[in-house]
Formats: sequence, C-alpha cells, structure tokens
Amino acid sequence: MIVVLGASGNTGEVVASNHLARGQKVRVVARRAEHLQSLAQRGAEVFTADATDATALTNAFRGAEAAYVMIPPNVTTDDVLGFQDQVSEAITAAVRNSGIKHVVALSSMGADKPSGTGPVLGLHKLEQKLNAVNGINVLFLRAAYFMENTLSQAGVIRAMGSVVGPLAPTLRIPMIATRDIGTAAAEALSRRDFQGKQTRELLGQRDLDYTEATKIIGNAIGKPSLGYVQAADEQLRPALQQMGMSRNFVDLLLEMATSLNSGYMKALEARTPENTTPTSYETFVTEEFLPAYRQPLSA
Repeated sequence: MIVVLGASGNTGEVVASNHLARGQKVRVVARRAEHLQSLAQRGAEVFTADATDATALTNAFRGAEAAYVMIPPNVTTDDVLGFQDQVSEAITAAVRNSGIKHVVALSSMGADKPSGTGPVLGLHKLEQKLNAVNGINVLFLRAAYFMENTLSQAGVIRAMGSVVGPLAPTLRIPMIATRDIGTAAAEALSRRDFQGKQTRELLGQRDLDYTEATKIIGNAIGKPSLGYVQAADEQLRPALQQMGMSRNFVDLLLEMATSLNSGYMKALEARTPENTTPTSYETFVTEEFLPAYRQPLSA
C-alpha cells in the first residue's frame, strides 16, 4: 500500500495514477473526497483528512509501506509559515506514530538554507523534522522552479501585453514540470532503494531565463515580439494581492525572488542524467500554457 498526500494536486495525482497503472494498492488523501473521485474510479482508496490533523494523517499512514508527503500550498493565509509548521508537525507525528518505513517528501531547491527563502523555509523545516525521526528512510526531492509558476502570465499578457515578474531577465534557473516530479516520486516509492535520510535535486530538462521563456511563449501564442519586464516589488505587491494572494504570501514570494536573483537560493548539484527530467519548456507551453492562454477566448 502506498499513501499519497495531496493526491488532488499536480504532483500527487501523478504519483497516485502511476501506482494505480501498475496495479498497486493506493490510498489517496485530500481534504475533500470529491476532489479524489477520478482516482477512486480507478481503484484508489479514498481517505479524507486535513493536512494539519496529525491523528487523521496517522490513521491514513497505518498499514502502508510507503508514503508521498508534501505541504499543500496556501496562498490566502495571513500566516504562511505558521500553516506550514502545522502541516510539517502533523506529517512528522504521523510518520513517527504510524510505523511507516519509507517516505518520499516534496521539497525544493533552496531548502538547505535556514532563512531568507520565502515559503521554501517551510520545506527546510519539514526536512529537519523528518530527519529527526529515527528508524525511517526518507528521500527529499528538492525540485526546481515549477514551470506551472508561469501559467499566471496568461492573464498578465492579455492585460499588460508582456510577461511581468520579479526575476532578473537573464537569470538562468532550472525549471521543471510538476508531472516530472510526480513521475520521479512514484519511481522512488516503487523502488524504495533509498536508506536513511537522502536528498535529490530535480532540475528539469534545462536551465533557462525569463527572456528565453518569454520568447517560447510568444512564438506559441503568435506574438513573437512579446517581451519580459522585471517589475519592482512595490509594483508587483498590489497586483499579486489582486490575484488573491495574502500580503504575507506575497512578501514571502518576493523574498524568494530576491534570493534567486542574488544566487543565495540555487541548485547545489551539477546537472546529471539522474536529476534531469524530460519535459522541455517548449512542450509545457504547447500542452499547458497555450490551452490556459486560449481558454478565456474560447469561453
């Protein structure tokens, strides 16, 4: 039995689907059962639990050989790090008390740093807490910058006529599609050949900057002259809050951008076949960004 937290999300759904396709028993966990119906129809056992409820998570983990764990995003809370602490405490207690032996945890590039990384600090603390649990084997997947972070640019392009963000236009960073994270996590859970506490970076298909990403987007949407604008924090803050993010989350997001721009937050591993994943940004734009960009037009 494999337990998957966040099974209705981008990475968890891939983890669960991968194991179901192999004919393995899967228990999927989310706050609302209706979000898990497609997985239930394919044979998954549904378990509803709040990510901050240690007792519920302990019950979800009981009887399982391995689990995929992650901290769900919460962009509207006024205490992002407090929420993350609650979730990481609940996950750690559940791992300690359930008897589960193998855990794959979604982490992030930059989780090695103890401060100054915005919301990634919550993942640093998750790693510390799970590292302190004796007798379990944990693999932390430190993923690169999500390609999905660029999906919000679909609306920005329509409104502003350009891609706008806080990162420097020539800052090259590894970008990864979340589907590839889910695939890597599923493979690790199936093999379960990691021992003790280990970290592994997932660096996407290649490094690229927002200038190159913008050119790829522009060519795909028929705007080859599309440009990228690095905006100041004071310009971005109200715009991001208008998108539904809390001020606290926006402050942390901008702190993370500053850390990326300065090089404080970066990948630690050299790129290898093992940490390179298959989905290119061109493929992501064709399959994910372009439909998102066209959706309001077709509606």
